[in-house]
Amino acid sequence: MIVAMQSHATDEQIQNVIERMVELGFNVHRTTGETQTILAGVGTPSHFEVTEFQVLSGVHQAYRISSPYKLAGRGFRPEGTRITFPNGLVIGGDEIVVMAGPCSVESRDQIRLSASQVAAAGARFLRGGAYKPRSSPYSFQGMGVEGLKIMRDAADEYGLLVITEVMEISQIEQMLPYIDCFQVGARNMQNFNLLRELGQVRKPVAMKRGLAATIEEVLLSAEYILSGGNYDLMLVERGIRTFETATRNTMDISAIPVLKKLTHLPVLGDPSHGVGIRDFVPPMALASVAAGADGLLIEMHPNPDKAMSDGAQSLRPEQLTELIAKLRKLAPVVDRSISPAVDAVTA
Repeated sequence: MIVAMQSHATDEQIQNVIERMVELGFNVHRTTGETQTILAGVGTPSHFEVTEFQVLSGVHQAYRISSPYKLAGRGFRPEGTRITFPNGLVIGGDEIVVMAGPCSVESRDQIRLSASQVAAAGARFLRGGAYKPRSSPYSFQGMGVEGLKIMRDAADEYGLLVITEVMEISQIEQMLPYIDCFQVGARNMQNFNLLRELGQVRKPVAMKRGLAATIEEVLLSAEYILSGGNYDLMLVERGIRTFETATRNTMDISAIPVLKKLTHLPVLGDPSHGVGIRDFVPPMALASVAAGADGLLIEMHPNPDKAMSDGAQSLRPEQLTELIAKLRKLAPVVDRSISPAVDAVTA
């Protein structure tokens, strides 16, 4: 059940409604928007009447939620979720945020060079894998905590934020001092124990769509994180597995506007994994923004031909710079903006 309070509702009126919801057996999640407070009742009380809440003092509207996802639905935050990071960057606002970097952390020099190139192009996040799950147990598995330290140092030097993938619950505590955003990979979208733990953390999370997940399954997975009280969540469309073999995955661009309608959460596009072929990444990135994406996750390597993982889908530095230049031209068409390149800032 959703209870939308009147814009002038007092704290006492809001608290009275919360107490009545709790009496009925609801777990209440409160969010305060620019104009009103929304109370979401999650749970399965044996019996209640919506009309009881519609007549309570301070209530503007009360209604049942028919969808299985209560907190991820747009009704919980009609104005949309905006995620603010320590440096003031906002995802879900007017700016299209680009997150770029190599698939994996390979060395200190490689990450430092990557960070300088990412920042120069105008991206705001340094991405890279410190823990790398691979199909073969004999492939490079990442540098672990040392990789996290390397990313943090490079990001701080060039004024970037850090996003990297968390693989299991035991890594969460290790990662907290070094990162600004957890990434949940497609393989873990339905790792519900991990999602529950991330719901207890007060640090943003970007969750990727699973290889064969429906939109509803994505939103139900999001519900695990939101139900823990962590509302700083982004969803990432990264392609799904279909019968097509011309690309690594099939980039489902249509999922972006569908998600933007169904949920209040910011939506990002990941064209690198979406197609898996370098030449196709820029057009799919542009298409994602045209479809309404709030940001992009893009793989870029200083020398992709020698990358330890995913070199074929990683942009070269000059390709990233060219892509972001095109995004700056596209952004105003869709009523968005994108940060200027570093040389423009310091000029």
